[in-house]
Amino acid sequence: MSEAPILMTEYFRAVRTRPDRAMIRDDWIRQAIERPVRESVQADGRIRRWALIAEAGGRALRVVLLPDQSTVHNAFFDRTFRP
Repeated sequence: MSEAPILMTEYFRAVRTRPDRAMIRDDWIRQAIERPVRESVQADGRIRRWALIAEAGGRALRVVLLPDQSTVHNAFFDRTFRP
């Protein structure tokens, strides 16, 4: 049984073609959505979730979700994250 595709905004589809974003794997995004080490809600209702990605040297992946809590608006390695 395969996992459901990740819902994403058109913005994220476009941004994900950049070399620094193309290497972010879907399973890493799912990890941040389903098992975040931290979560915060922005003033606009978007949700930020972070996950530490062992396969990326322990770097912190920040995933920004729309208020529906399932559509990815952005994902990137957050150099400012502190556990």
